[in-house]
Amino acid sequence: MPLLPISIAGIAPEKKPFKLSDGNGLHLLVQPNGSKLWRYRYQFAGVEKMMALGSYPATSLADARRKRDDARNLLEAGTDPSVKKKLDRLTAEAASRNTFKLIAEEHIANLTATEASAVTIDKHRWLLENVARPIAHRPIADITPAELLDLLKRVEKSGRRETAKRLRATISTVFRLAIVTLRATNDPTSALKGALLRPNVQRR
Repeated sequence: MPLLPISIAGIAPEKKPFKLSDGNGLHLLVQPNGSKLWRYRYQFAGVEKMMALGSYPATSLADARRKRDDARNLLEAGTDPSVKKKLDRLTAEAASRNTFKLIAEEHIANLTATEASAVTIDKHRWLLENVARPIAHRPIADITPAELLDLLKRVEKSGRRETAKRLRATISTVFRLAIVTLRATNDPTSALKGALLRPNVQRR
């Protein structure tokens, strides 16, 4: 018999763990300490498996059913949902490590290793650590042209047109490093050519 949302909150724990089935492989595991865990039991390639879908009440009954149905759809497509979940987690963890800040630091290290001038290194470091700070902790592969345009336009509107131009070029070097090291597939700054105002020229 399917579970009812109103009844789940009132389920009291017992001395031993017990399960309450919701149907189609989904059940609620109630632990002696009172925790309530959603589990999905299924078979893949003839092997019975168990998949964690979250805990109640953070994951509601409706959420648990949606996750179960998503897993069933994967099974019908020939994909093991537990393996898919693990790969998605590993991908997300890798993305969180490949932040713009991390690759910008590698770029600065490369400039130092190739004996670029101290002035060049300081300019790049200032632009990337200070002006580009809003995107520092973003996974570099997730950064969009619109996001960069917003950043550059804010710099431009502050009266620093030349800084905005240099920042775009410096950010581009970071993305090119990410591309050649397989941590990004494109340079979103290439879509911004012509989007910035020309720097003010001081005539003598």
